[in-house]
Amino acid sequence: MSTSPSFNCKQLSSTGLKPNLKADFNGIHDETNKENMHAIDKVEMVDANAAEEEEEPLLRDNPSRFVIFPIKYEEIWLFYKKSVASFWTVEEVDLSKDLTHWASLNDGERHFISHVLAFFAASDGIVNENLVVRFAREVQIPEARFFYGFQIMMENIHSEMYSLLIDTYIRDEQERLKLFNAIEYIPSIEKKAKWALNWIANPDAPFSQRLVAFAAVEGIFFSGSFAAIFWIKKRGLMPGLTFSNELISRDEGLHTEFACLLHSHLKKPADPAIIYAIIDEAVSIEQSFLVDSLPVDLIGMNSTLMKQYICFVADRLLLSLGLSKLYNVENPFDFMDLISMSGKSNFFEKKVGEYQKSGVMQKPSDRRFSLDSEF
Repeated sequence: MSTSPSFNCKQLSSTGLKPNLKADFNGIHDETNKENMHAIDKVEMVDANAAEEEEEPLLRDNPSRFVIFPIKYEEIWLFYKKSVASFWTVEEVDLSKDLTHWASLNDGERHFISHVLAFFAASDGIVNENLVVRFAREVQIPEARFFYGFQIMMENIHSEMYSLLIDTYIRDEQERLKLFNAIEYIPSIEKKAKWALNWIANPDAPFSQRLVAFAAVEGIFFSGSFAAIFWIKKRGLMPGLTFSNELISRDEGLHTEFACLLHSHLKKPADPAIIYAIIDEAVSIEQSFLVDSLPVDLIGMNSTLMKQYICFVADRLLLSLGLSKLYNVENPFDFMDLISMSGKSNFFEKKVGEYQKSGVMQKPSDRRFSLDSEF
């Protein structure tokens, strides 16, 4: 098989002008910081961004943060209710048919999916590290804290799901341990993990920048891997893996949208030049991961197409953050366009990734008993 040719999203851009991508990251590129995977434990966060906390209503000390009613931020509260409506557990995913399909994949396909699952297994724990150590402590409005609390639980479910998938598919114990500890053994995954951990550990980066960085983690670092599994679904393979992917990608999409929503509520959002720099760096790291995960071309899937898809997703995230596109490329995967069409699930499927818990999204007024109702 031939290897994929090199690809640079910017070569395909229809715009000749690019934002300054050399913005100051407030020390995020410090080499000593990059070498310290455990720097989070040593960060003093209390007074690091005192001025920002005083200026931002979301971060300012709030004596009413312990009580949720009356709701002050309706849109933020709605995101929490959407999360609750979409709750699911690992036990709802049937993996009984997956092993037969796994055995039918070729070595390149198994290598690709194994790398994807290895990154996912660790990534949700890193997202939770950020929520527990930083965001849930910094944000003072209860509506957002409710969302973060529920997100932490869902990230735990995602982590359990990915660990179970690896445990089910990978029979060799040494290979399984390597995938469970991919941050230590697979350089391209280590690079992604370090980038996210460095943002958590940086005491000088303001909340606005870190919010964008973790929107990139969940919106860019996850997107190529989600597409890989949807590519498997397109071929009618591994229903357990692909169903769990539908559920998790929906959850992570909501988390990314929530980060963009919070950013829009900031009185002083991140500087556009810094946002572009954060996104561009995340794209570069994700593309390196995909080249490593896809060393050979597969049918309908190769690193060139994947790298273009990452640029497409990054542009979509930039639009959600209120900025213009950076790469201006088309979506190379028609199956991802089909996936994004809501409400089109097969009526005869027993379960679909769009289901919601009954009644959760209703308003209290919708649930009241009325003698005026027509029967």
